Amino acid sequence: MNNQHPHHPHDPNQPTWPPEGYGPPPQPPKKTSVGKIVGLGCAGVIGVAVLIGVIGLAVGGDGDKDDTTRSSAPPTVPDTGRTADDLPEQDAKSKQAVTLKARTTAFSKSILATDGDYTSVLVTLTNNGDKPLDVNPLYFTITDSNGTKHTTELAVDEKQIATVELAPGENISGTVTGKNTFTPRYVTYTNGFLGDSYRADVS
Repeated sequence: MNNQHPHHPHDPNQPTWPPEGYGPPPQPPKKTSVGKIVGLGCAGVIGVAVLIGVIGLAVGGDGDKDDTTRSSAPPTVPDTGRTADDLPEQDAKSKQAVTLKARTTAFSKSILATDGDYTSVLVTLTNNGDKPLDVNPLYFTITDSNGTKHTTELAVDEKQIATVELAPGENISGTVTGKNTFTPRYVTYTNGFLGDSYRADVS
């Protein structure tokens, strides 16, 4: 008995399977190296850290520079327009061109004084400079213990300081007088209305 299967002729209208015959097997997917991934991740973290550090130094450096500039160059305040009333007593005395002294004295009423109370201070002015010094009762003011400034009342005190031109090396004494009764604290003399000012505490 013949067990062979009968041979069937190939039908040319039927497609061949698999088409175009058997090709090469498909390539397996490539595997990414775990070490390479870890390396790239570490490099990225380090790069970000370096970038942050550079930015921080740039910003911090500018801030330190500004602080140094501010501390090394403090703003200055001009003294223009300041008088001896605004200065400590030692600053006024440091001006050696003029020496001013003041002390309390009794008011000596003149015939020109009107009714009311007055307060007088005896002042002594010395010209230590090399130029003449103008002296006038109107160049003096008296500041009381409450900080109130009193201008000079003319010709009310018999011993009022004279109006003179004080030569270098000379000195002059006389009273300056303010209206009302008060406790004099210091006297200010100005060399002319716009000149330097000098202050002396009343002793």
